[in-house]
This record gives sequence, C-alpha cells and structure tokens, in this order.
Amino acid sequence: MNPELDSILKPKTEQDAKPGVGANVLPKQEQAVKPKLEPGVEPRVTFNPELKPTPKALPKLEQDDDRDGLAALDALESEAKEFNKDAEIDRILKAFKLDAYAVLDLQPGVPESDIKLTYRKKSLLIHPDKTSNPLAPEAFDRLKKAQTELADEKTRARLDECIADARMLLMRERKLTVDSEEIRNMDDAMREAWRKKTVEVLIDSEHRRRKQLKAQMQEEGREQRRVDEEVEARKRKREHEVAWEESREGRIGSWRDFQGKVGGEKEGGKKKKGKLKVLG
Repeated sequence: MNPELDSILKPKTEQDAKPGVGANVLPKQEQAVKPKLEPGVEPRVTFNPELKPTPKALPKLEQDDDRDGLAALDALESEAKEFNKDAEIDRILKAFKLDAYAVLDLQPGVPESDIKLTYRKKSLLIHPDKTSNPLAPEAFDRLKKAQTELADEKTRARLDECIADARMLLMRERKLTVDSEEIRNMDDAMREAWRKKTVEVLIDSEHRRRKQLKAQMQEEGREQRRVDEEVEARKRKREHEVAWEESREGRIGSWRDFQGKVGGEKEGGKKKKGKLKVLG
C-alpha cells in the first residue's frame, strides 16, 4: 500500500477514530467552549426571554390549536354570562314582589346609594336587549318597580314598618327580646324565619289596603252618583225654566183668546136677556 495514502486515511487521535465522526466534526473553538458533563448528568437548557417566537415562526398546527382554544374559551365565557343572566331573572321572578328589598336582593335599611348601584348593575345584566331569555321583560319590569318603590319615601316607610312589625311578631312568638343573642346575631335560619314572617305581614297589609281601597271606591261611587243626580236635577230644572219662558207668549195669547171668548159670551147673554118676555 501507499504510505502517504495510509497516513492520510489513518486517524491521528482516538477522538478521530470514533464512529459517526467525519465531516460533521465541530471546530476546535466550539469544542473548547462545550462544557464537560459528569456521567449521568443531563445537559442544562437555558431560556432567553428575549427570543420570543412570532406567529410566523409557529407551525401551522400550533396556530390552529390556539385559535380553537380561544374560540372554546369565548364560548365558555358567553355561556357563563347567559347562565348568570338566566339565574338572576329566575331569582327576581321567584322573589316576593311585594317586598322590594327581596326583588333587589338587598337587606332592609340599606342607604339609597346602594339601592341605585344595585339596580344599575342588575338592570344592565338582565336588560331585554342584552339577553334572549323570554322572561327578561317581566323581570326587568319588576326590578324597575322595586327601585321606584324604594325611591318613594312614603312607600319605603310603609315597607320598613311592615318589616319591623314582622320582626316584633317573630320575637313575640319565640319569647325573645332585642338583646337576645338570636336577634343581635341572626343566623340564616332566623333570617329565613324573619323573611317568611315579613311575607305574612305584607300579605295582610295588602289585603287591608285593597279592602280600604274598595270601600273608598264604593263611597266615591255613591258620592259620584249623588253628584250626578244633583247635576241631572239642576239640568231638568233649567230645561223646564227655559221651556216655560219659551211658552210664555203662547200662554199669554191663549189667555187673551180665552178672555175674548168670555167677554163675547157675556155680551151675547145680555142681548138675549133683553129679548125675554116677562111673565105675569
């Protein structure tokens, strides 16, 4: 064999003799920089935050996955919003409509600012233009009515009075006082009992109000009928007076005719008497 050819083909070091090493051997400078690892230790990968992948650099499959994930997330959020709207509409319709606090989901005695804020939030949530629920208009009307009642001082005062009466009745039934622990620190069971008693008081108050209104309307009806009868009597009297005045000339003419006839009869009677013969 040719010695020169053997010297070229023969590896100079053991590293050169390793299989798989040929044209892909790293330069000496890069080999020097490459850290030496202990046996069994995995290489450490460092992350550079400045090297952020761009959408163009992402594979098409990953971009499609991201779009599908965002679409699914939007669908879940939309479904959650509709669920909240439906739940609030259902709560409003199930609330006792004579209790404006219950319709607005507020505690009695809250300041007016809280009433306005709560109404604004709930009205925006269940507005018929922002939900497809067919019961939204009815729920929105009840919400508006409750806010209007609490905005009126007299109506709110009557409601607060009924709630206070319900509290006193509950305390009397359970033989409690204002200083009782059950009253000072009400639990959920006590609040529920208070709410039920409030419903009873409000129903009784509404029955009495309607009864009074009916009696008032009946009295007003009787009074109205009396007024109508008086008006009708005065009207008939005026019509009679007008008719009497209009017939005045006719009456006078008839009287004159009557007087003329009477006078003629008298004159005729005198002439006839002159013609009579005296007997005897």
